[in-house]
This record gives sequence, C-alpha cells and structure tokens, in this order.
Amino acid sequence: MNMNIIGIAGIAILTAIIAVMLKRYNTEYAVVLSIAAGLFILFAVFANIMPAVKEINTFLKSAGLSSKYTGILLKTLGICFLTQFAADSCRDAGEDALASKTEIAGKVFIVIISLPLFEEIAKTATELIGGKG
Repeated sequence: MNMNIIGIAGIAILTAIIAVMLKRYNTEYAVVLSIAAGLFILFAVFANIMPAVKEINTFLKSAGLSSKYTGILLKTLGICFLTQFAADSCRDAGEDALASKTEIAGKVFIVIISLPLFEEIAKTATELIGGKG
C-alpha cells in the first residue's frame, strides 16, 4: 500500500465532500464513512512509516542510546496518532466530551510509557550533581 500525500489528500477531500452531501440524508452513514476513510489513511501512513522507523533506530544506535528508547518513542508516537484519530472521530460524531476524555487517556498513557525514560534522566542528573545513582 504505497501511497503518497497527494493520494491521501485526494481521498480525504473526496470523502469529506461525500460525507457533507451524505449528512443531509443520513448523519450516521456520514460519520461511518469519515471513520472508514480515516482508518484507511491511518493504515496507509503506518504502511509507509517503516523506513522512517528504521532511520530513527539507526540514529539512536549511532548516538549510543539504548533500543528501549526507540520503543518508547514509537509507542508514544503510536499513542499520539491513535488518540488524535479517535478524538477527531468522536468530534465528527458530535461527542466532544468523549473526545476530550480520549485525549486525557492518551496523555496519561504517554506518561506511563515514558516513566522509564524519566527514571533514567533523574538517575543521570543525580549522578551529575554528585548524588548516589
């Protein structure tokens, strides 16, 4: 599924036009259409992201950083993308409160996943100021 940004933008615009026209007759189908197109676009992006992931991994390895940091970075990016998609889909359906709660959940999960990184930073800072590590 090798798709460029022009194809993705075309699908998004075409879907938006159809969804706006469909809202006049059936709002539920318009929301389903928007979510389906969003999922298609999300999968197209994920299919094309692997070269960037490999490049990030190479960069982190050459900088002497552990591969666990790559995992943390990728997980947090995934959470960001999925949270944004879910929140936008909720807003499209008119569920603003549910969208806000989804965003809060995403932020909490990012903090939880990043805890090992925070621990490592605190340990390094403590060692630098002469404390016990």
